[in-house]
Amino acid sequence: MGIPIDIPGLDVIIPEVQEGRTVLVESGADLTNSFLVRRLSLAAMRTGHPVTFVTSRDAKELRQSLQANGEGSGGAAGHEPRVVEADTVKELASFTPEGGMLAVDSFSFLTLDLDAQALAGLLRELHAACRFRRATAVLATDRGMFEPRSEAIAIHIADGYLQFHAREGTDGLVRFLRIPKWTDGKFFDRNIYYEFDGKRLAIDLRSRVM
Repeated sequence: MGIPIDIPGLDVIIPEVQEGRTVLVESGADLTNSFLVRRLSLAAMRTGHPVTFVTSRDAKELRQSLQANGEGSGGAAGHEPRVVEADTVKELASFTPEGGMLAVDSFSFLTLDLDAQALAGLLRELHAACRFRRATAVLATDRGMFEPRSEAIAIHIADGYLQFHAREGTDGLVRFLRIPKWTDGKFFDRNIYYEFDGKRLAIDLRSRVM
């Protein structure tokens, strides 16, 4: 069983993150990637999946938020979220919970010390661990933080890649997301309009972003 995409509108396009898969979620300075990774962690807990969250900041606040909001009709099957704060990581496979979800924010920051070859090794080990443990890994990345070679490697090895963009338009800031590839082998060659205020992510499938 995968992790449901608990975002109205987005769940029409990608209903879930399938088990055994690794996904990158990229954004710029507005932290939409962090919001989505946290939202997926809560969805995982509410559907009975154990969650491990590796973060580069705010571990205490994150733990409290997950504990307060992660219980739902399905319960968390007695699993307390495991939150790990770190400045750097050299491997992530050992953090992957059996049948659960590993969330990492910010993956690009935590792996800054790794060269491209070491990053490839980390991702391949994580990919294999997710398949073996029927787990899901969702990694938040910050645009521009990876070196070009490392970015290309991360996108190549990941099963899914979702990008949040923001740019100035004639009527102000325009936000849109793209999904160059997804865990079921599909890709979506279109810009999908969204709004984000820090607390709510709203997807608009009717608007067209050029």
